[in-house]
Amino acid sequence: MQERLPFRVIRPSKGDRVLGKALRLAPIIMLLSLLLISCGVGIIRCSSTTIHGNITDMISLLDFKWAITNDSRQALRSWHASVPLCSWEGVHCSSGRVTKLYLSGRGLLGPISPSLGNLTFLRTLDLSRNGFTGELPPLNRLHRLEYIDLGNNLLQGTIPDTLTNCSTLRILDLSANLLMGEIPLGIGRLSKLRKVWLSSNNLTGTIPPSLRNSSRLEDIVLTDNKLTGTIPDEMGEFTSLVYLGLGVNMLSGGIPETLYKYNQSSLQYLYLYSNMLGKTVPSNFGDTLLNLQHLCLDNNNFEGHLPASVGNMSGLRLLNLSSNNFIGQVPGSFGNLVLLEYLILQRNNFWGFLPTELGGLKQLTHLDLSDNNLQGGVP
Repeated sequence: MQERLPFRVIRPSKGDRVLGKALRLAPIIMLLSLLLISCGVGIIRCSSTTIHGNITDMISLLDFKWAITNDSRQALRSWHASVPLCSWEGVHCSSGRVTKLYLSGRGLLGPISPSLGNLTFLRTLDLSRNGFTGELPPLNRLHRLEYIDLGNNLLQGTIPDTLTNCSTLRILDLSANLLMGEIPLGIGRLSKLRKVWLSSNNLTGTIPPSLRNSSRLEDIVLTDNKLTGTIPDEMGEFTSLVYLGLGVNMLSGGIPETLYKYNQSSLQYLYLYSNMLGKTVPSNFGDTLLNLQHLCLDNNNFEGHLPASVGNMSGLRLLNLSSNNFIGQVPGSFGNLVLLEYLILQRNNFWGFLPTELGGLKQLTHLDLSDNNLQGGVP
């Protein structure tokens, strides 16, 4: 039997310890070298603050890269120590700091590293149309962020309330993900918000009335969620609102008076389809929506007569009132809709003859009157 040698702890020599320390410092030295290249030696003077911040940005982006589980298109192949930070794919800088990260449609898979929250000079973050998973990272330190697009990914969890700390945010797009829970009540703190797209998720709860504090809103798109309750009266207080999309939810309580009673000259697209709004459409509904181009009220259990004021919406190109319980005759005022291209009235209880005025709609290319009680032919 072979004699077993006694176990002995081997301690590193002083030379070994120096070598190990040098190896650990090598990446930092490399980063400093790159920073000098990024700043442009002899061309741009970089302060110590800029140098420190640039290193922070670089480390944050490398953390983001290391969290990626699949980069099959090699979109991040330039993200390494031998390439200046501001030359990396999708990275844009100003004065040596990262201000824009644009990686839309790069086929990236994996979680979004919380390290992005350290890019404090970031103004634009676009990671849309990838395969990012997991929860939204905290981005509450990004006080300069103006544009965030994480749409068309596989993000889960809730929308963190801390996102509302991004006080300069103008565009928020989290659409087409797997987000759940309620829309943060503090969303009204985003007073500069212009566009909010949260469609095609699993959001529940009600529409926060605090949105009224974002008085500059132009687009509100909450389509295809599981929102309940009524449409807040505050929806009619946005003087710059162009697009309101609330379709495919479980909203009830009718159309708020504020949406049509006051001047809504900016509103062009109103999508309220596939809810449970019910009730009748008010007689003065079309009096102020003069620039509306698309109106979709289909599949809502509306009943009663269709008001003639709808014919005042002279800018309409698409009118969809299908799958309701409207009764009576089709208003002759529809003949005023000279720009109308789509008229969809199927699956209602309209009766009688079509008004002859419809014969003057020269732009009309799609007409669906099926499943009604109409008589005669099309004028």
